[in-house]
Amino acid sequence: MTVPEQMASLRRAIRRLLTERLGEQTSRPFMQLLALKSIADGVRSQAAIAERLLVDAPAVSRLVARLEEDGLVKRSIAEDRRCARLELSPAGQTELNLLSDALRWTDGELLRYLTAREMAEFKRLMDKLLTGLIQARGPVPLEGGCGASDS
Repeated sequence: MTVPEQMASLRRAIRRLLTERLGEQTSRPFMQLLALKSIADGVRSQAAIAERLLVDAPAVSRLVARLEEDGLVKRSIAEDRRCARLELSPAGQTELNLLSDALRWTDGELLRYLTAREMAEFKRLMDKLLTGLIQARGPVPLEGGCGASDS
């Protein structure tokens, strides 16, 4: 198995673990929680969320509309009036806290199979790969430009 195939398999296994854990605490779809995390991490436009989550702009537009409808996200006019600036509401922060707790729990689960030293080395190697790929190809933008779906 190639490294990309191994990484994809590991990603699927971790996502399954996270989804099962979150299913015990919220009925919110995992993709919505990831969008909330993106916004909390400083991503403010729908185009940037689409880039980060690797989904198309119309899907993100629907996702953000649902989050806004549910009172988890607030839209406000950005400096560039064509864009909507996204921010978490207090209810959105509560949902995000569930994801954060599940992510920390998952780290603990991974430590069942790796020692603390192995985990530190694994993280170091992933950071090294990410840094190398960014230097070679350029960073994935946190702040995307505004498209028609961002308003």
